[in-house]
Amino acid sequence: MRKLIVLALFATLLSNLTYAQKNIQSPEEFLPTDYGKHFTPHHLLVDYFEYVAENSDQVILDQYGRTNEKRPLIWAIISSPENLKNLETIRTDNLKRAGLLEGKPSTMKPIAIVWLSYGVHGNEAGGSESAPSVLYELVRSGNKKMQDLLENAVVIMDPSINPDGYSRYTHWNWQAANRLATPNPSSREHNELWPGGRVNHYYFDLNRDWAWQTQVETKQRLEVYHQWMPHVHVDYHEMGHNSPYYFAPAAQPYHDYITDWQSEFQNKVGKNHAGYFDKNGWLFYTKEVFDLFYPSYGDTYPIFNGAIGMTHEQAGHGRSGKAILMNNGDTLTIQDRIDHHVTTSMSNIEVSANNADKLVNNFTTYFKNSQEKPLGEYVTFIISADNDQSRLNDLTQLLDKHRIQYGTAGKDIKASQAYNYSSNKESTYSIQANDIVISAYQPKGVLTQVLFEPNPFLIDSLTYDITAWSIPHAFGLEAYATKNRINPGAAYSTPVYRRPNNYGTPTAYLTHWNSLGDAHFLGQLHQRGIKVRTATKAFTNGGVSYPIGTLVITRADNRKHANFDKAVQSIAAENEKTIVAAASGLSDKGPDLGSGNMQLLRTTNVALVHGDRISGNDFGHLWHYIEHDLEYPLTVLSDKQLAYADLDQYDVIILPSGRPELNMDKIKTWVRGGGTLIATGGSVGSFAGKDGFNIKRKSTTAVDKPKEGMKDNHKLETFGSQERDAISDQMPGAIFRTKVDNTHPLAYGLKDFYYTVKTSSAAYEMLEDDWNVAYIPEQLDVLGFAGVNAKNNMKNTLVAGTQSMGRGTVVYMVDNPAYRGFWRNGKFLLSNAIFMVP
Repeated sequence: MRKLIVLALFATLLSNLTYAQKNIQSPEEFLPTDYGKHFTPHHLLVDYFEYVAENSDQVILDQYGRTNEKRPLIWAIISSPENLKNLETIRTDNLKRAGLLEGKPSTMKPIAIVWLSYGVHGNEAGGSESAPSVLYELVRSGNKKMQDLLENAVVIMDPSINPDGYSRYTHWNWQAANRLATPNPSSREHNELWPGGRVNHYYFDLNRDWAWQTQVETKQRLEVYHQWMPHVHVDYHEMGHNSPYYFAPAAQPYHDYITDWQSEFQNKVGKNHAGYFDKNGWLFYTKEVFDLFYPSYGDTYPIFNGAIGMTHEQAGHGRSGKAILMNNGDTLTIQDRIDHHVTTSMSNIEVSANNADKLVNNFTTYFKNSQEKPLGEYVTFIISADNDQSRLNDLTQLLDKHRIQYGTAGKDIKASQAYNYSSNKESTYSIQANDIVISAYQPKGVLTQVLFEPNPFLIDSLTYDITAWSIPHAFGLEAYATKNRINPGAAYSTPVYRRPNNYGTPTAYLTHWNSLGDAHFLGQLHQRGIKVRTATKAFTNGGVSYPIGTLVITRADNRKHANFDKAVQSIAAENEKTIVAAASGLSDKGPDLGSGNMQLLRTTNVALVHGDRISGNDFGHLWHYIEHDLEYPLTVLSDKQLAYADLDQYDVIILPSGRPELNMDKIKTWVRGGGTLIATGGSVGSFAGKDGFNIKRKSTTAVDKPKEGMKDNHKLETFGSQERDAISDQMPGAIFRTKVDNTHPLAYGLKDFYYTVKTSSAAYEMLEDDWNVAYIPEQLDVLGFAGVNAKNNMKNTLVAGTQSMGRGTVVYMVDNPAYRGFWRNGKFLLSNAIFMVP
């Protein structure tokens, strides 16, 4: 990444470009695409921003990274020339106010920092299309009002958060649309092809990735975001083409940690927007649909980092194309979408600049309170040092990305009451000196509490997304939360991997199987031709105890491998994986290394299925997991290809959630021949009740008491309450604790429990005469909101299980194990399905 600020270059820029500033071309003049009537390809969007930056003394343009498809991720800083001269002081003053940089702020007047993000969903193209007009309005010489406002504000613009998705959509539209605008919704350009441009290269929804940072766009953007910590962040979206414009204030539920000031400022912004929309005769709405609860959005994540976070939604989306007929008989055009977003962009800057003092003061107070009086019930989070080191590394890397401070206890601390994430109960825990301690008494204390809270308080169950997400449950960590303040007593440092100087010539190499990092290690061994076994029973060898699932890499199995020792040792070093050299195959206890209880693992050839009946998001979660977490080769097949492809070349076929087109007879023949079919999420339903498959849906049983006034099965409740009445059967997203048989290969390395995130009310009976490896028991243990009917219907239902079929296996995984890329313990479960079950 290029250096953020080069002051000498600023001076040259300011002295040379004063005249050019007066002659900047508008997007209509500069762009060759008939701007406002056709979509602007991403490279031309970049061209316009570069052109303005080169010809304005008010703009600094930089590149903060590249996408998976190597498109540039750019951002622009716009302000008055005087503010740009003092930009580094403005930035560092802000970090000092937040307690993220040592020292006292300067005596400069408060400057509002406003960050505007466009196009996180690529096919909501009106966002990125409006960015050039916003930039032009900010710098054009005739706009005195905006020039005056920029004396009190620094505006940061990200014109295209998701260039790959935006390009997928706009390129397709150029190919599919007619030369003349065709508003008829039946026309080709209004029926986008799978997976659509909403998602990035890996089909991830980047607007759900802020807190988890699984994607390259998010990681690189937040690196810059944390260098600035804006006071206001606005995320520009689009929705269905018949909807009026949506802007703040947001709908309930608000997360409990959102401050009164953050709520009040949303009202202030909404009133200002309303004035402009009323003047132009444009419809809008507020306080509906889009809530502020789930912490990984482009509005909530900034809120939990001290900002005023807001979502703005314009009618449009991928269905609208260049122009589309609306239900009211009007036609929505690209220019309409641009005009509305430009108006709210200018209004956001106006309100922020006019309230710069209040924004800065309340921003300062937010972080002062965070460090001195955290809001939440639990104020210290303890991560046991007994966790697998790979899992601890995953955690600390995420904390570092968020700038969350942590350390170790530094000394043993006697037992006290704490919430136990594993049992979901209060218990007694004695802190060890090397346990990781994360205190909420720090600048990022609010964000810490939000990400670690086990069961967030939900004021209204009508919510837009999942309602529980705690990191320890997602990462499968032994962890505790306490109401007592415990400060870290020492700095934490990741243990340094030390490769032994001499392993000798062992009979075998042994290593535990506990984490996603271990799955990566196994995958690398397979790719380099190393044969591996797994222990199906616990054993002791050389005085060391090894549990079920231990990887056993014997010299005998690999006697034809020319560089066996060098290959195993180098792969272990690359993965910082501790391996033990076993001098003998004779075990102290349990099976010997040559026993049949040491099961030889196949080197699996994996196929992942896609198609327009498959969830693009779920496909992407699995695709990214295999390519990035495992770094393992795979073949991507369409569901239609399964009907005629030679399936015998694949050992494992994975079906993401959806309703794929399947030739059931061919699938069964392949499984009986030794294949492993892994059905995840909604695709499990494709096999329910089908001949040869033992999975069965559980019928829904309503548990609501009869409503007062019910007679002869006629509903007497009000029409207006129907949305709320339907909640009883819904599962927006909750965490369920399951019981696990960790003696089964599907659960090797797991505890005797597993937390699954459920986003569907679909429930399946326990398997008969097959293996129910993870299931929800009669006694429910739930975090987050689940409708009463949906929740109770989960009792005694399957979460993960296997069915034997001939020489092969069908693996049923009822919930997406790789959910949004952050459910890391689920990805470890899936690794068992890929490597251990076959």
